Amino acid sequence: MTTTNNIRIWLIGCLLLATMLANAQVHKTLREWGFPTGIFETGRYNAITDVPGVTVGHVTCIEGDDIRTGVTAIVPHQGNIFRNKVPAAIYVGNGFGKLAGVTQVRELGNIETPIILTNTLSVAAGMEGLIRYTLMQPGCENERSVNAVVGETNDGRLNNIRQMYITPDMVIDAINNAHSGPVEQGNVGAGTGTICFGFKGGIGTSSRKLPESLGGYTIGVLVQTNYGGILEIDGVQVGQKLHKHDFIDHVRRTENVDGSCMMVVITNAPLDSRNLERVAKRAMMGLAKTGGIASNGSGDYVIALSVAPENLINDKAKTLTTTMLANSQMSPIFAATIEATAEALWNSLFMAESMTGRDGNHVDALPVQQVLEMLRNR
Repeated sequence: MTTTNNIRIWLIGCLLLATMLANAQVHKTLREWGFPTGIFETGRYNAITDVPGVTVGHVTCIEGDDIRTGVTAIVPHQGNIFRNKVPAAIYVGNGFGKLAGVTQVRELGNIETPIILTNTLSVAAGMEGLIRYTLMQPGCENERSVNAVVGETNDGRLNNIRQMYITPDMVIDAINNAHSGPVEQGNVGAGTGTICFGFKGGIGTSSRKLPESLGGYTIGVLVQTNYGGILEIDGVQVGQKLHKHDFIDHVRRTENVDGSCMMVVITNAPLDSRNLERVAKRAMMGLAKTGGIASNGSGDYVIALSVAPENLINDKAKTLTTTMLANSQMSPIFAATIEATAEALWNSLFMAESMTGRDGNHVDALPVQQVLEMLRNR
């Protein structure tokens, strides 16, 4: 082969590579694009896993033309959660959903399993997987009752949800795969087939680290976004500018206002279930900052936990001695929760990719470059 031909082949290869790189979508969080939000610093990974001991695992199911779903597991600490239960609370922003395990958490103020997120018709599989996982743990050989906490959103536009593809083994795999460090976001796990503000939604996460003068606590949030409203990003009316938002049928064209959002807030601040419910309420304020409206057909739930080691609940103990943050010290945690929740929700959009699924339904990702230009020119 001549030198000229070699050069020609090399040039063609370079052009092809350049084209591929130009067409490849760069996925960055809002903060990584240069738009940090809020007043508090993030943790190292800007993720729920910045809270010590917290791990996250995904099982992502993309198969054929119509399976677009998955499982996300949030593990609060690395001990036996059933034997060392976690103070917790649940707040219902709007109750059009199927969150399993609510009443016992509200009654007893704790959670005794990892938290599973999946699709609406797979809650039963999520519960079975969680129960099987718990019964397999050392020290649980004789248990006859487990309160499995499983949240969901409906991914039925992109996913053949009626097939009920998720199995208990997938749930166990998600728990066993859970790890610390960076958390995958976007079209992964329980966010594989979700839609948010008419764009591709998914899993998002963020964290805040309070300064030592305010306690030095970490607050982490993970979300599964599948909701609607009028999208705002850091105060910019993105949905209006893109002419894509709820109720637009009254002025331009039709969009779906309904959907759901699961929000999980974990902190190492020593909080009881009463103050955790107050924290959970603030996560809904984070949802509002994104333009979410908790519509009639939306299941908007917040699960809040404290993993302060000194307050884990030994289920064999007859008495408990706990350390509780005073009410007067709660405001910084409230503010950090609002910040981290809003950023996690935005990150779910920035990290998602366009997707085609069931019946050829297609959902575009957020037009990131257009949005960044709006943020630059506000």
